[in-house]
Amino acid sequence: MDITPEHVAALAPNEVFVFGSNAEGRHGGGAALVAYHEFGAIWGEGHGHHGSTYAIDTMSGLDVLAAEAETFIGYAVAHPGLRFLLTPVGCGIAGYRPEQVAPLFAGVPPHVTVPRSFVPFI
Repeated sequence: MDITPEHVAALAPNEVFVFGSNAEGRHGGGAALVAYHEFGAIWGEGHGHHGSTYAIDTMSGLDVLAAEAETFIGYAVAHPGLRFLLTPVGCGIAGYRPEQVAPLFAGVPPHVTVPRSFVPFI
């Protein structure tokens, strides 16, 4: 299992920055702000692949986050030519702990890196 760097400053052409968002796609803080300013996240798009980013709604409750994680895993499986850098989604502004969120990503394929804080719980 590859570990996502703690700070992602640049992406290779096939890399996708996976970050936590809100349903409205207001990327005003944390990794969402980095995604918006650095990697092509689209203001107003709080779900899915845009530019070199993939947004996961972490602000609409844990059930929604679980569904978003499942959708992301399916997307990653369908796109083996991309390398997805999963950040610790949900563990910043959304206020969840890694032990709550990490198990939702237990099925990620090998071309998805995971945050070090998630490893004990996947």
